[in-house]
Amino acid sequence: MIVLIFFFTIWYTSLFCQTFFHHRYGAHGAFSMSKGWEKFFFILSFITQGSSYLSPRAYAIMHRMHHAYTDTEDDPHSPAYSKNLMDMMMQTYRSYVGILDNTTPIDPKFTKNVPDWPAFDRIFGSMIPRIIMVALYVAFFVKFATSPWQYLLLPILIVMSPVHGAIVNWYAHKYGYKNHEMKNTSSNLLPVDFLMLGESYHNNHHKNPSSINFGQKWHEFDPIYPIIRFFAVVGIVKLPKDGASYAGGGGTW
Repeated sequence: MIVLIFFFTIWYTSLFCQTFFHHRYGAHGAFSMSKGWEKFFFILSFITQGSSYLSPRAYAIMHRMHHAYTDTEDDPHSPAYSKNLMDMMMQTYRSYVGILDNTTPIDPKFTKNVPDWPAFDRIFGSMIPRIIMVALYVAFFVKFATSPWQYLLLPILIVMSPVHGAIVNWYAHKYGYKNHEMKNTSSNLLPVDFLMLGESYHNNHHKNPSSINFGQKWHEFDPIYPIIRFFAVVGIVKLPKDGASYAGGGGTW
């Protein structure tokens, strides 16, 4: 039971950072925050994502490219140009590393107003912190696992962030239902998103990328939406007026 609680705590807290900070804030500029709060969420992202920590800057740029080039050869992760799920994950990894290491030429419009803390990413995105986090995960399982099957969760835990991305980028472009006819394959994977904190409402998101609420139908509850509203009330974030976006760049995000 302790291992399951630990696994799902990491699942949802790391996913929260990915959807709230990396995705809605970093990629789409759906709201703004101070540099102090930005650094706080950088740190929280590493704590929750651990060995699978994603650079908010590289994630934001890659995701903007996904929206601009959805389901084309320039899409960083499209099922339409991948043989299978693992092939798409490797394609995503190569795209991410190229952006992270500045070895892939990037159109400047994708880099405007992305969260950026180079020193933090250089230290905590390196191999040694990742190895330390893996060792901590293994030690936790050795201490608290009560059945051999629980160790099957360990590999998922180690690569948690890519797993989250793969669920949306593969399955929500192949299965589900559509509220909007789009010139891409985006679908809403789950009618009630208990698994991905609103991220599986992918068709809705492609229709309105900078919206703070990914749910649209009565049954599509986005649990991050009320959190963003609360954060706005207490002053952690600032919401734009009239559906504007802080992302900049003039793209389709």
